[in-house]
This record gives sequence, C-alpha cells and structure tokens, in this order.
Amino acid sequence: MRGNEFIRKIQKYAKTASLSFEWRADRGKGSHGLLILGDRRTVVRNPKDELKTGTYHAMLKQLGLTERDVR
Repeated sequence: MRGNEFIRKIQKYAKTASLSFEWRADRGKGSHGLLILGDRRTVVRNPKDELKTGTYHAMLKQLGLTERDVR
C-alpha cells in the first residue's frame, strides 16, 4: 500500500466514524507529513512510496486502529 492510499483510507474511516481528520504535508521534514485522526497522530513518510509492513502496522497502532478498521 502506498502512503497516499493509506491517507485516503484513514480519511474515509474518519468520515464514517465521525472523527476529525487532518493531513499536514507541511508539518514534516523532507517528504514526511503529519496525519491527525481525532486526538491521535502519526507521521507518514513519502506518500508516493510503498509502506513497509512494519511501518504500516506501527502507524495503525499509533492511531489506535486495526487493519479491519481501514478496509
């Protein structure tokens, strides 16, 4: 899964769960950006690149989500 796809899925989840969502590309260093879901946040590295499995799971954990939530 690419970073952009992850961002879109989290945005869709936020809409269905009535949570605030914000993507801040300017709040990161280089190609990194900040994704805010409710009161939780995570850093998304280059959204154009593929996410490694461990990175993907760590980002979900930081947001308090499981893989079922973002399908």
